[in-house]
Amino acid sequence: MDFSLEPEIVALKKMVRDFAEKEIVPHAAGWSERGEFPTSVFRQLGELGLMGMLVPEEWGGMNAGMVTYVAVMEEIGRADQSVAAAWNAHSTIASLPLVMFGTDEQKERWLRPLAEGRNIAAFGLTEPGAGSDAAGITTRATRTEDGWVIDGAKIFISNAGTDMSLGVTVLAQTGTGADGRKQFGAFFVPKGTPGFEMGEPLKKLGWHAMDTRELYFANCFVGADHLIGDPEAGLTQFLSALDPGRISVASLGLSLSQAALELGVDYAGIRSQFGRKIGEHQAIAHKVADMATQVEAARWLVYRAAWLADEGLPYRKEAAMAKLFASEVANRVSSAGVQIHGGYGWMVESTIARFYSDAKILEIGEGTSEIQRNVIARIVLSGGAGR
Repeated sequence: MDFSLEPEIVALKKMVRDFAEKEIVPHAAGWSERGEFPTSVFRQLGELGLMGMLVPEEWGGMNAGMVTYVAVMEEIGRADQSVAAAWNAHSTIASLPLVMFGTDEQKERWLRPLAEGRNIAAFGLTEPGAGSDAAGITTRATRTEDGWVIDGAKIFISNAGTDMSLGVTVLAQTGTGADGRKQFGAFFVPKGTPGFEMGEPLKKLGWHAMDTRELYFANCFVGADHLIGDPEAGLTQFLSALDPGRISVASLGLSLSQAALELGVDYAGIRSQFGRKIGEHQAIAHKVADMATQVEAARWLVYRAAWLADEGLPYRKEAAMAKLFASEVANRVSSAGVQIHGGYGWMVESTIARFYSDAKILEIGEGTSEIQRNVIARIVLSGGAGR
């Protein structure tokens, strides 16, 4: 078995690392402290062709595949999780519904500027009363003669309020089927549409440089051509875009874990106690060994899921496993990194503290750890334990 990356992926990974070291790392702490969305960096990512990595070339993307995407995420997330998280949301759940279910006209109008990096986009699923229970969504879209009227509210939505935001794809209830089940549709609502308002940026535990807000829809009219896909199958459509999204969040966790490991190793090599570098003490050395082992285990779970996706093989179980494990490893490894740094690690200005604050959301966003375990258990218990 060959676990090495293709030479062109290695070259791209190096290019992104060099870019991140120059354009992201020196500024990340300042962006976080100010809660500033770094528009200029996303413009540059667009110029590098990285804002449409999972979008077909005919619509302005790179069509690079999941393995290449994970390799790039390792470098962006290693530099800063706020930038990486916003890039993740844009690249997966904000863009993939248009890739998978949009018409050619919709792709030309909305997907192309997203893929080319001229704009960034969001997906509006979560509501005050609906998150893991996506079927609990109460935002409604009412059909009219020439379009739809949307009423409701969303919460914890990222990328909607930046100065380069194009709009948000909103999941809304469209009716009830003959079997009594709710039906849902997905609608693209451009920024500035009458009846679409946004709250102020939310104050979060981490991801401080990522724009996250509440969204409000009151008698918000969009034309019939703003419906993406089937007006009765929007939830199913969204769920089909979750698997690549889970791999993406798993790679976020992997990148955070790698950053925390490197920070811990560096500090263990310069900090002295009891006459020796702390890395020479077995307690710290064993901690580093455990961190490194967990990072490697996470890495190959993530790349395995990405490879399966690229090969066109079933990967839902593996995506859930990768997301579950990598997100929990990110929390364990970043916590260990703080412990290695001691009191300095508890200071807000330390880099490890920023990564530690960013880690927790990975066990919550895009499917909690509990939901991932449900997905894995359902597949395994139904006979999908092996291949």
